[in-house]
Amino acid sequence: MEWIQKLIELQPKPRGFHLITDEILEQIPEIDRVDKGIAHIFIRHTSAGLTINENADPSVRRDFESHFNRMVPEDTSLFEHTLEGPDDMTSHIKSSLLGQSITVPVTAGRFNLGTWQGIYLCEHRNRGGARKLTITLFGE
Repeated sequence: MEWIQKLIELQPKPRGFHLITDEILEQIPEIDRVDKGIAHIFIRHTSAGLTINENADPSVRRDFESHFNRMVPEDTSLFEHTLEGPDDMTSHIKSSLLGQSITVPVTAGRFNLGTWQGIYLCEHRNRGGARKLTITLFGE
């Protein structure tokens, strides 16, 4: 059994829900050494999240963004914590709703996702910048 842990950085993305499966895989060539195991992916930020969902139809990602904006509106009169602008506290709430980590099975050196599944970066800030992920691989 082998443990591999690596910090990677994602390119900055605009606000929205972005497929990052391939961007992660490009930065962890070590995954080839795992025949069967797991990958734990953790985002080191409080204003963005991770999830797994539909990887084919871009309208799904747009619908996620519009739904979350209706569910947690950018109305600074609703929040005390607004030092960094109207997307500040709303980003923290959205991040907590989605979560900061996912676990994915690894089989034969690849993520063992369903046919229509992909890993999303859920960017809730208008200008979130580069995001850092800690990837932990375990397997044989």
